[in-house]
Amino acid sequence: MLLLALSSLALCQTRPAPATITFTLDFPQSTPNHYQIVVDSSGNATYISGLAKPAAKPDPDSDTASSDSDQPYRYPFTVTPATRDRIFDLAARANYFSGDVNYKKRNIANTGQKVLTYKDAQRSTHAEYNYSTNPAVQQLTAVFQQLSSTLEYGRRLEEAYHYQKLALDEQLKSMEQQANENQLVELQAVAPILKKIVADSSAMNVSRARAERLLAKAGSAAATR
Repeated sequence: MLLLALSSLALCQTRPAPATITFTLDFPQSTPNHYQIVVDSSGNATYISGLAKPAAKPDPDSDTASSDSDQPYRYPFTVTPATRDRIFDLAARANYFSGDVNYKKRNIANTGQKVLTYKDAQRSTHAEYNYSTNPAVQQLTAVFQQLSSTLEYGRRLEEAYHYQKLALDEQLKSMEQQANENQLVELQAVAPILKKIVADSSAMNVSRARAERLLAKAGSAAATR
């Protein structure tokens, strides 16, 4: 039993960390002006949106603590196996971002500085670009941008739910339209706030109905992946 326990411990200690793919976008003219999505090979993911604001000088006459709004928004979630596999397959097709993928031959509109990073036990590579003609990089960029759109809706719904419930329907209407146009992915990642809205009898019926349809769409999409 002792040998078995020691063998199991040694196996856990030597097991490599999961591979990770990170997408970062910095675009001062957009909202959010910065975000980062990290997805690992087990499907765990983290979304970080916004830049930390400089701390204001403390007022000696005030007991007010610094606001949470000064800090980046951080949201852990899980991607479906299909999306995880697609992301890692596209990274392999893009040679794990080990080459120059930035298109430089002619003037291209600035759509934000983007960075794709791949890390595993054997390699650590990254590529920076504004626009790329590499099909795999283009598809990865689209996936991550759609993920950000989904998660930003979740963020805004949380804020509206807690501070301005009358604003929920406007956000849900826009979200439902984009979802129907296949502009959003991984809707199940924001299911917790959708479920809150559906269950809240103080929310408008039309808002609850929209949230319920989005939940159904999230369930249908996850079931087919």
